[in-house]
Amino acid sequence: MSVAVPSRGLPWTLAIPKPSAMPGFGITFGFALTYLSLIVLIPLAVLVARASGLGFDGIWRVATTPRVLAALEVSFVTSALAALVNAVFGMIVAWVLTRYRFPGRQVLDAAVDLPFALPTAVAGIALAALYAPNGWIGALFQPWGIRIAYTPLGIFIALVFIGLPFVVRTVQPVLQDFDREIEEASATLGATRRQTFLRVVLPALSPALLTGIALAFARAVGEYGSVIFIAGNMPFKSEIAPLLIVAKLEEYDYAGASAIATVMLAISFAALLAINLLQALSRRRLGDA
Repeated sequence: MSVAVPSRGLPWTLAIPKPSAMPGFGITFGFALTYLSLIVLIPLAVLVARASGLGFDGIWRVATTPRVLAALEVSFVTSALAALVNAVFGMIVAWVLTRYRFPGRQVLDAAVDLPFALPTAVAGIALAALYAPNGWIGALFQPWGIRIAYTPLGIFIALVFIGLPFVVRTVQPVLQDFDREIEEASATLGATRRQTFLRVVLPALSPALLTGIALAFARAVGEYGSVIFIAGNMPFKSEIAPLLIVAKLEEYDYAGASAIATVMLAISFAALLAINLLQALSRRRLGDA
């Protein structure tokens, strides 16, 4: 609500905020901070505190053992590659679902959410049966000596499977709200379809696309259920870091498990921070444009 107040013969506007039926900043901020602390911050602080019992030298010693380094490399490299692949194909799927109308579109749209609803263990068993050497797809590659299941390639496929919905569901609303007249204006000015996509559409999608990549990467790094059945779990080859943490816990080595988890937390936080900085930069460039 605004009130016009005259000043020296010229009206000026004084903005008076409307009262809100919802609680104010103090109450909502307190609830948000309390909830975030109980669910996220306190458990992470306990994890770091548990690992700190080893000291920095102890954490470094655990994290730099060859088996742990190999597991961390498998987890983070395959997660990053899966997130990048999902960025490309997830954007294509979102584009098809948003821009075209065809029979079975709603079924395809609902199928995108299946990795969310499907238990991860069930997904892992299905993927292992499909890509095993005697599976429907694995048998096609077996004559050429290409093994998919029980290798890092199988881990990669499982991570692509569970990460695809994150990219699709973050890009799809932006595409739905994108003004088609901007594309038509670009074409009117002589731009090709490729130029229109790269210079007009993609910059507008980049913040949402980076968000989808971050979510897919974060989910893939901590994925366990759908990976262990197709990974083979061979040390130094196809063993993921979450499985190594579980193995430490089964050996009652809680400090070692906490140390590996802390290292994963630090690497994940650094990667997500870098993605968020890129996202902020892309939004700033989009705003300047």
